[in-house]
Amino acid sequence: MIPLKDDNPTRTVPFVTVALIILNSVIFLYQMVLPADLSQLITMRFGVIPYEIAHMVDLRPEISFPVPLTLITSQFLHGGLFHLGGNMLYLWIFGNNIEDIMGHVKFLIFYLICGVVAGTVQVVSSPDSTIPTIGASGAISGVLGAYLIRFPRARVLVVFWFLFFIRLIYVPALIVLGFWIFLQVVSALGAPAGQGGVAWYAHIGGFAAGMALLKLFERRQRWR
Repeated sequence: MIPLKDDNPTRTVPFVTVALIILNSVIFLYQMVLPADLSQLITMRFGVIPYEIAHMVDLRPEISFPVPLTLITSQFLHGGLFHLGGNMLYLWIFGNNIEDIMGHVKFLIFYLICGVVAGTVQVVSSPDSTIPTIGASGAISGVLGAYLIRFPRARVLVVFWFLFFIRLIYVPALIVLGFWIFLQVVSALGAPAGQGGVAWYAHIGGFAAGMALLKLFERRQRWR
């Protein structure tokens, strides 16, 4: 299932969600116009390298800021167009409603914290890995976790396909996001640790953080 949109209206303009999408896109485009070696250098410097965090060392190429800050900088780097596009699609669909119930500033803090938790969980899962982890998916997973708790009955338009059968249908967010996190857990259990690829544990960690932090960050009023 690929989500396309939800039918959950908002009361405010999602300035932070839009700004995050633009910022991630601009950084990605900037990397794309750089020579391949410079683009790779940015990934190595600003991505999360689990070994560096776990052992508090700065491997080459060295950076001019504390290594733990890569848990934030890594959230704005992406490895390819599909990586960026998929993340930004999910952020656009689900981020606006979470920003709506939290407010702009709180949502930004919530987003970054979820990303940091996600990166930390990935580090714990493979502390000796020297492969950089990048992407906004950990932070966005936090948004999905919060959305599942707050809007489980919201309808989400998805592309459903099975073999040659393709159809657009509305599905409750509980099913869409529940199926999504189920896939992350199954994939994490079947993936070899520290071998690169998708950061499944980061997704799980971010999702759990979003569920846990929702009450702390949402506005003190009832939402239907």
